[in-house]
Amino acid sequence: MNLKRFLILILFCALIVFGLWLPAAAAPVAQVQYATPTPGADGRILYTVQAGDTCIRIALLNQISVEQLRALNSKLDANCTVIQGQELLIGLAGAALATNTPGPSPTPLPPTITPTPQSGTTQICVLLFDDLNGNALRDANEGAIAGGAISVTEINGAYSATQPTVANSDPAYHGVCFTDVPEGSYNISVAIPDNYNPTVDLARKLDVRQGDIADVSFGAQSTQTTVSPTTDNNGSGFTSTILGIAGAVLLLGGGGLGWYAWRMGRPASKLSGSSSFLKKK
Repeated sequence: MNLKRFLILILFCALIVFGLWLPAAAAPVAQVQYATPTPGADGRILYTVQAGDTCIRIALLNQISVEQLRALNSKLDANCTVIQGQELLIGLAGAALATNTPGPSPTPLPPTITPTPQSGTTQICVLLFDDLNGNALRDANEGAIAGGAISVTEINGAYSATQPTVANSDPAYHGVCFTDVPEGSYNISVAIPDNYNPTVDLARKLDVRQGDIADVSFGAQSTQTTVSPTTDNNGSGFTSTILGIAGAVLLLGGGGLGWYAWRMGRPASKLSGSSSFLKKK
């Protein structure tokens, strides 16, 4: 074989080899399809080991580190050896929410009615009257006195109020009234003007309940008032005069009976001597 034929043969073989290489190089590289594991009903994400898998490959496929893979799977040995078909835990997800079956609806309870508290439950009227005859009772001609003061105080401090007294000659006048007063026990006290003297106790205790309308009266008499017995509205002056006359009559009658008894009890000689003496005269 001459040199020319040898070179042609070598060139021919090279062309054949080059022609075989071109299709293989032009073929696309096969892409590996990897399905991301999905969480189970308990929330665990498991990976099944495939042929040729290693801890590094499994960690890269699932985007975790080898340390995380080893921490999630304590059964892996020091060399991180995996076996085909083995299930490895690669993550945790939220557990599937259980669907609650609705039960029977509870029967609604009737609404609770809260009573509205009342701001006031009673009324107290206090009268300071001019006790002209000093009998501690208000008569038709005895009007109200001005210039005094009335205090109404609940014994536990729940209510306290003060009002001045006013003059009023109307017999139907009930005095100064305190309204919207809560029920309870009260101390009622009165201050009278300087030129008056009290005819009753000027302090009184009063118990009131819801819906009550209480009337309280206090009497005072002017220091310049002179009571005439004959003009006493209740007739007490006239009665005193009659009783005085009756007493005098009884005294005179008693004296006459005593003198008569004394005369009847003297001895007869003395009575006869007295008669002779009377005859001589």
